[in-house]
Amino acid sequence: MHSKAHYLFSYGTLQLEKVQIETYNRKLIGFKDTLENYTIEQLKITDKDVLAISQKQFHPIATPSKYKKNCIEGVIFEITEQELIQTDNYEVSDYKRIIETFKSGKKSWIYISNKKRMSV
Repeated sequence: MHSKAHYLFSYGTLQLEKVQIETYNRKLIGFKDTLENYTIEQLKITDKDVLAISQKQFHPIATPSKYKKNCIEGVIFEITEQELIQTDNYEVSDYKRIIETFKSGKKSWIYISNKKRMSV
């Protein structure tokens, strides 16, 4: 049975080939896109496994913004259902996964801050 393809927007460490290979055992194929009404903050990572893979103490985290001029540039990757589950396991609990519509009109999963507040 053919696995359903998913789209996943990356604005951070998943764009790194090393992270892709360690997470999915392959290099992902994607295309650039933009998400409006969001801004990037920095999240301090304390999970040892995530730190070992990304080798970065701070990861970007998307936070909703009231302003359309605030936008995030990134890449939408096509991944499998199993790879989406693997991504859920890679992301720390500070993130939640939602579907958003991007500037291109494409819908994609994105991990954003699970905090309720809105950035300016």
